[in-house]
Amino acid sequence: TCAPTNSNLMELMLITDALKRSSAARITAILPYYGYARQDRRVRSARVPISAKVIADMMNSVGVDRVLTVDLHSESIQGFFDMPADNVYATKIMHDDIRSRSTADEKILVVSPDVGGVVRARALAKFLDESELAIIDKRRATANESEVMNIIGDVEGKSCIVPDDIIDTAGTLCNAAQALKDAGASKVKAYITHPVLSGPAIERISNSSIDELVVTNSISLSTEAEKCSKIRVISLAPTIAECIRRLNNEESLSALFL
Repeated sequence: TCAPTNSNLMELMLITDALKRSSAARITAILPYYGYARQDRRVRSARVPISAKVIADMMNSVGVDRVLTVDLHSESIQGFFDMPADNVYATKIMHDDIRSRSTADEKILVVSPDVGGVVRARALAKFLDESELAIIDKRRATANESEVMNIIGDVEGKSCIVPDDIIDTAGTLCNAAQALKDAGASKVKAYITHPVLSGPAIERISNSSIDELVVTNSISLSTEAEKCSKIRVISLAPTIAECIRRLNNEESLSALFL
């Protein structure tokens, strides 16, 4: 349900209805990227829709029996559904990629881009043999923009890995990378699950201190993004395939909730 989000969502609803009317025994909607996930609550008294709930209601109404997502922006979205909703993570494939491209003597440090991402960063650090953890404390100026304020942890001489669920305009990430380099980091790599990459994102990344941006294929890259030498794609296919196998065989997905 990535862009064009509305068209893709409507197509999903119509396909589901067709399957239901064809007497499908079970319908599982697999959404590597859950559109509108960032609009999951009302901000104070703002008169705005809770779009993530609306999408869940639509899937409930057309007869989806189960939903599978990857790295939801907020896990509370699972509670919007009236059917089982499983949220798995890209942590395993990120870990495998980091390990395959790092040297034995490389000092890896996992950096959370904000306080809200500490759980994700800690999970990746645990996969990386209890790697050290640092946190970037930032203050958001306006929507989609942020200002890096302080780094909690020692990053000097470290190869920094910055994991996150979504990269949009890339303002947060580019500011974080510059702050890490200013603090003495030897290298900054970002591992992001969902590459929305809107507006000035590609230009910012190209001109930033980021050494490499690794994203999954939950969202297809634009032509401009594909040409950016700093962006590399890893596939979610093994994770999704394992989920499908387990669901089909009625096995537990718990091992993938990491």
